[in-house]
Parts: sequence; structure tokens; C-alpha cells
Amino acid sequence: MAKTETLRTRMEPELKAQGEAVLSAIGLSTTEAVTMFFRQIVMRQGLPFEAKIPNEETLEAFREARETPEKLSRYPDAKAAMDDVWGK
Repeated sequence: MAKTETLRTRMEPELKAQGEAVLSAIGLSTTEAVTMFFRQIVMRQGLPFEAKIPNEETLEAFREARETPEKLSRYPDAKAAMDDVWGK
């Protein structure tokens, strides 16, 4: 099918630049990424990620992380993080 529709959106310039840099690093154009996003919306009949208002416990965790980042755990890779989560 021919691509004949145009989508215009407004966002913060810094966010756009950062997003485009990430997309470029993985070999995607902004158009390709937006098309993939819309295909996922159609396929899932909703957003391709959970979008909800966080509960009070989650909000408190966000506050704590922002106010005391030194308390956050750091891991060299995902495996080390998962090993810690699962107690290995």
C-alpha cells in the first residue's frame, strides 16, 4: 500500500534529538519507528506497553530513588540483576 498519510506532532527538541539518536544507533528512521509503533497498537488493540497511574507504593519508590540515588543497586549486566532478584 502506498504511503500517503502524514503525521505531525510536537515535542521537546531535546527529547526528539535523543530519541532519533537511539533510533539511528539501532538502524531505524523516525518514520520506521512510528510505523512499527502503530503496527503494534493495531496488533495488540492498545498500547504496546502498560500505561496506568502508579499506585502509592510505586510513587514512593520513585521518590526514594530520586532523593537517594546512592541506595539504588547497580549491576554490570541483566544476568547479575536477575540473579540478585531470584537469590542466586
